[in-house]
Amino acid sequence: MSSFTRSTTAQSTRRLKLATWALIAALAGSGLAACSPTVEYRGYLPSQNALQQIQPGMSKTEVEALLGSPSTTATINYSGDSYYYISSIVEQSSFLDPQEVDRSVVAIRFSQFDQVESFAQYGLQDGQIIDFSSRKTPTHGKELTILQQIFSNIGRFNPGTPTQ
Repeated sequence: MSSFTRSTTAQSTRRLKLATWALIAALAGSGLAACSPTVEYRGYLPSQNALQQIQPGMSKTEVEALLGSPSTTATINYSGDSYYYISSIVEQSSFLDPQEVDRSVVAIRFSQFDQVESFAQYGLQDGQIIDFSSRKTPTHGKELTILQQIFSNIGRFNPGTPTQ
C-alpha cells in the first residue's frame, strides 16, 4: 500500500471521528437546551424605592404619578377605593404545565376622600388557590374502571324466572 493511500485513509478516519464528535456535542447541547425552563414575567411590580415613598395621606393622583396605573382596582367601593399592582414569574419546562414561582401583590387602600389609608405587600405564600370551575360533580360510591365493570358481573348473572 502506498504512503499516499495510507495518509488519505488516515485523514478520512480523522474527519469521520471529528464529525462524529461534533454531532454528539450538537445533540447534547440541544438536549440540554430543551431542558432549560422558559421564564415569563407577567404584570407590573413597582420598584422598592417607589414603594418606600408611599405614605398615608397621599392622594390617588400622587400614587398614580409615582407607581403608574394599577393592574386592577376594587370592584366594590364601600368605604374607599383600592389599587392593586400585581406581578408574577412563571416557569415552564419543555412540555410540562407552567408553574408560578413568584407572585407579588401590592395593595393600596384609599379612604373615602381618596387619600392613602393603608398599604401592604403580599407574596405567593399569602395566596390561596380557589377552583372556580373544576367541571366535576362529586358523587358517592366507588369509581370503577371499565375492566372492573365488565368482570364485576361474573357470577351475578340472574336469568330471572322462566316463563311458561
